[in-house]
Amino acid sequence: MNKLKRLKIITLSVVLCALLAACASSGDAPTGTPSEVQEIQSQLLGDMPLPAASRIIGSDSLIIGRGDNWVGRVVLSGVQTPTDIYAFFQAEYPKAGWTTVSAVKSKTSILVFTKGDRTSTVELNEGAFTGPKTLITITASPKNANVVAPTKK
Repeated sequence: MNKLKRLKIITLSVVLCALLAACASSGDAPTGTPSEVQEIQSQLLGDMPLPAASRIIGSDSLIIGRGDNWVGRVVLSGVQTPTDIYAFFQAEYPKAGWTTVSAVKSKTSILVFTKGDRTSTVELNEGAFTGPKTLITITASPKNANVVAPTKK
C-alpha cells in the first residue's frame, strides 16, 4: 500500500472514531456513581420509584419544582425491556401509594396513576437500536387542575 492511501485510511478512521464518540455522549445525563445518580433523581422526582439504572434525558425533560410536588415531563432511558419496565411500574407504584387508574400494554404502553391530588402518566416506548432499550416518559400534574375551555367568539 502506498503512503498516501494509508494516510487517507488512517485519517478516515480517526474522523469516524471522533464522530462516534461525539454521538455516544450527549452530556445531559447526570454523572457520578449509580447511587449518586439515583439520589439526584429521587430529589427531583420525589415519591416516584424509577427502574434500576434509568437515567434522565435532560434535553427532552421539563421538570418544574422538585420532590413530591414537581410537575412537567421527564424522559428517561431504561436499560430493561419495555415489558420489564411495564411490570416494574405496575408493581412498584402501588407500593409507593399510587393507585392505578388505567394500564394499556401495547407497542406504546401507557399507565395512569393517581396519588392524593396528583396524576402521573407513564408512557413506554421501545428505544432505538443504538440507544436505550426503553424510553420512559413520565408526565406529572395536579389531578383536578382548573382547566377552562376556550370560549367561542
